[in-house]
Amino acid sequence: MTLRFIGTTSDDGDCPTLYDIDGTDEVLVQGDRETDPGHLAQLRDVKASETFVRVPRDLLVRYAPRVAAPDLQPFVSISHLFREFRHTAWRLETRRGYASDRTSPLWQRYLEGQDVTDEPPNPWRQNVKDQSEHGKRFDRVRLVDEPLTEGQQFLLARASTNVAAGEDIRYLTRDQADQLRLPDFDFWLFDSRTLARLSFDEDDTTLGVYVTQDPAEVLAACQARDAAWHHASPAAEFAERVASSM
Repeated sequence: MTLRFIGTTSDDGDCPTLYDIDGTDEVLVQGDRETDPGHLAQLRDVKASETFVRVPRDLLVRYAPRVAAPDLQPFVSISHLFREFRHTAWRLETRRGYASDRTSPLWQRYLEGQDVTDEPPNPWRQNVKDQSEHGKRFDRVRLVDEPLTEGQQFLLARASTNVAAGEDIRYLTRDQADQLRLPDFDFWLFDSRTLARLSFDEDDTTLGVYVTQDPAEVLAACQARDAAWHHASPAAEFAERVASSM
């Protein structure tokens, strides 16, 4: 089972932290183990397999899920949100590659060294353009490795087409993301209110999305967005740095 980082009240990378255990209705709590003999003696109905940790009350107030875990939905179920959001659609991309890119007709052209920025307008970029003209924002931060994977290089090569349509795409190294304790999963955040967490299989194929408006999960996503956006570099600037290092 996969652990999914929810949030922490620690600023220096230490505990306490909450994790969601995918596929269950359980939450894992990370904290300092309780060792006070007087406290342990007062605990009731203790099983041999159980242990106990201390965490600040604020951790639970801010991050403990308040609703049941959402069900996995097809990605198409959130298609309307990309048109109907009111202010900002924000994306965090964390994977080293995406199956949808590798099956794109542009992938082989990229591998052959051809220009992959001359693709004609498509529905995605047209919608970005339309929403941008109404004052809305499409923003995303992409995590990248050092050196970049082939999939990350492909997306960087094509970033200018999305930027031209109206997106603001920025880049952050995985080491920086780890230092900032960013989530290790992809998500869309709409208007700082609706969170759509993407699910992938081991071949980087999108399985669907988990959609929630749980205040704790949305707050954690907003905090991740603010930290990532502050430290990330615009696509053009990052591309220049990559080119100069090759």
